[in-house]
Amino acid sequence: MSAEYDNDELVFLDEDSHQELDDKNKRQWNILIVDDDEEIHTVTKLALSGLVVHDRTLNFLHANSGKQAKEVLDEHGRDVAILLLDVVMETDDAGLTVVEYLRETLKLHEPRIILRTGQPGFAPEEQIIKTYDINDYKMKTELTRAKLLTTVISSIRSYQQILTINQSRLGLQKIIHSSANLLEEHSIKGFCEGIVTQISSLIGLEAEGIVCARAGSVLDRDDDGVYVLGAAGDYAPYINERIEELHNELIVDSVSRCLRQKEHIFGEGVSILYLNSSGFEAAVYLNLSHDISDLDRQLLEVFLTSISVGYENVYLFHELRNAAFRDWLTRLPNRNEFIKILDTHSKVNQDTQMCAALVDVNQFSDINDGLGQETGNELLKAVANRLNESFGADVQKGRIAADVFGLLGPANVVTPDKINAAFQQPFTADDHTMPLNVTIGLCELDDKNKVLGVDLLKRTNIALNRAKKVPNTNYEYFAPEIEEQTTWRLHLIRRLRSDFANRKLELWSQPQIELASEKVIGMEGLLRWPDGNGGYISPAEFVPLAEYSGLIVDIGHWVLEESCRRLQELKKLGYPHLRVAVNVSIPQFRDPEFVNKVKRLLTEYNLPPSLLELEITESVVMDEPQIVIDALTDLKEFGVTIAIDDFGTGFSSMSYLQKLPLHRLKVDRSFVKDIGVGESALIAETIVTLGNKLGLVTIAEGIEKREQANHMIKLGCDEAQGYLFGKPMPFNELIAFLAEHDANNG
Repeated sequence: MSAEYDNDELVFLDEDSHQELDDKNKRQWNILIVDDDEEIHTVTKLALSGLVVHDRTLNFLHANSGKQAKEVLDEHGRDVAILLLDVVMETDDAGLTVVEYLRETLKLHEPRIILRTGQPGFAPEEQIIKTYDINDYKMKTELTRAKLLTTVISSIRSYQQILTINQSRLGLQKIIHSSANLLEEHSIKGFCEGIVTQISSLIGLEAEGIVCARAGSVLDRDDDGVYVLGAAGDYAPYINERIEELHNELIVDSVSRCLRQKEHIFGEGVSILYLNSSGFEAAVYLNLSHDISDLDRQLLEVFLTSISVGYENVYLFHELRNAAFRDWLTRLPNRNEFIKILDTHSKVNQDTQMCAALVDVNQFSDINDGLGQETGNELLKAVANRLNESFGADVQKGRIAADVFGLLGPANVVTPDKINAAFQQPFTADDHTMPLNVTIGLCELDDKNKVLGVDLLKRTNIALNRAKKVPNTNYEYFAPEIEEQTTWRLHLIRRLRSDFANRKLELWSQPQIELASEKVIGMEGLLRWPDGNGGYISPAEFVPLAEYSGLIVDIGHWVLEESCRRLQELKKLGYPHLRVAVNVSIPQFRDPEFVNKVKRLLTEYNLPPSLLELEITESVVMDEPQIVIDALTDLKEFGVTIAIDDFGTGFSSMSYLQKLPLHRLKVDRSFVKDIGVGESALIAETIVTLGNKLGLVTIAEGIEKREQANHMIKLGCDEAQGYLFGKPMPFNELIAFLAEHDANNG
């Protein structure tokens, strides 16, 4: 699909522009979707259709590759509010190159970027967040419609804030010369101190005074008290304190009256100046030794009118900083700020052993989906309040992700027992009272080896992920070997991806024979991965990693295509009736195009569908039973043969066995190897009998000895494979094997 611009261009006007926009564009935000999966474009557009943010609808631009995205950004980059960006497209880092192009080449820092990936193991979240200027990083499976809407709305708000601030900078240049120095200060404290200094200088007084405002106006506090924002002279120590801490009734009464009446107050020895800009109010108290003249009052009026613009901009910078480092819902430090906290503590020698923890609220998404986002938000606020109540000021808290909270404090305080104790009592949100369970990852700080904050968070997250896999407990402490194992897995995934792309994987074959005649009737396709040193990496190691990374879908399709190609070659060599059995994993069944892909391959290679046998395991059936049954039923009707592998090694097989459209039942090697020395023979006999009664062909795996083959024949087993008849071998060796087998069995 070519880059598409659905509607007319959306333009943001600067102060000096008088260009008129049509009504349609005034109501739209431009969203650029970049993904090489056409369905992602459709699903995203459908999920966001009808969304209105600040009286504007969404307008979608599309690109199917990183290269195409850059072309769209070249033309429309300044008008794009959000990029919904895939990581892996024509290259493994195509999405990341788009981020660099937008930020570094085009120098556009306003558009918000939401990275979406289906392969999280290839691009670790912590490293991406640390390296690239992005707004959010999500797995595609995480982005339900509700979460996608939430992410887009918050990103548009962030984009609008940043855009407003950047445009407001133009106003700073128009402030009169006497306030120019103030506008270089982008902090509330520095700016307000500058106001007192400049006003005092302007009317010939010593710089002494305070700037005050209600908490809700500019401070990150929930109460409605009046606080000192900035001060000069003797009042400087009271910055960020409530005005009552000054213990001066005259100041308290005068400032409160000024804010209440919204006007200047000039009295004997005191002046309170009212500052108001777009609803951001403040009172400037000046400690005067004498009354100011009418001329000075007029001068102050002019100055305050000018300084209001700067005050508004400083407020916006303050809000942006809060957005960058503080969670808007719980008012706790957010992920970025918590990393800074970890960074600070890791660089300082501590007398007390410190411990970081991540606390993940279990099944929070179910609560959010079932009771609504508002209830979910109230629940998160309740969790934040509980953590504040349970852990004192010596423990730092943060909200790290949607339902993950961070703790940092003494190791004897931040413990699994004390964290679990905080969640013993149920939580109240709106009209709901509900218990919560959590999973905890912990990492003790090492005083000897200083570690960056982002790496500490990564280690704690590794422990959290391990804790989710431990059945008997809900917590795990980080250990170095855990990180080594994780790093090894990621390295192996990258190497597998590279070797697969370079066609280094191999498909071997193990012959399958008819037991009665010992004629070769087919083979099983077996994946092999050379380790580069003359050996092979075990499928038990790399297949789970391929499934975890999502690469198994592409590898599985290659195995199917390679199998069809070899069947075609065997047909030309005079073996038109040999079949090939291929294992299929659950991620392949989840691919909505899987069934059609199989049909297309068989049609393309002009093969009878019965020559392709798809093998599934019990675990695959139990994972997504209906998806598997529907897909296999469709393929069986098309003529494809279906077999169940490793039968009897799992659970609940019988409940699904009759529902599955099977042709062949495989007796697992574990029931064959001990024939004659244990009870496995009884299990093998049971499986063969069951298969016969269900009208299924039975095939025994792992036949290595003649007595095993003879016993399986007596049981009524139809077919077999194993070292007795032939080992797994490359395709050229299979051809030689078939020729020799034919010669010997003339």
